[in-house]
Amino acid sequence: MWKDPIVEETRKLREQYANQHDHNIDAIFEDIQRRQAGSGKKVVSFPPRKPIEDKHK
Repeated sequence: MWKDPIVEETRKLREQYANQHDHNIDAIFEDIQRRQAGSGKKVVSFPPRKPIEDKHK
C-alpha cells in the first residue's frame, strides 16, 4: 500500500509532541493555550450561528 510521506511525517511529529506530555490531554491542551497566548497574535471567536432550516424536508 502506498504511503504519503507528508501524512507519515505529520503522524511522527504528533506522536513526538504527545510523548513530550506523556499523552496527557490536559497537559497538551495547557501547552497549546500557553503557546497561543505567547504568540502575540489576536485570537478571534465568533458567536454560534443558528442552523439554516432545510426547506426541502
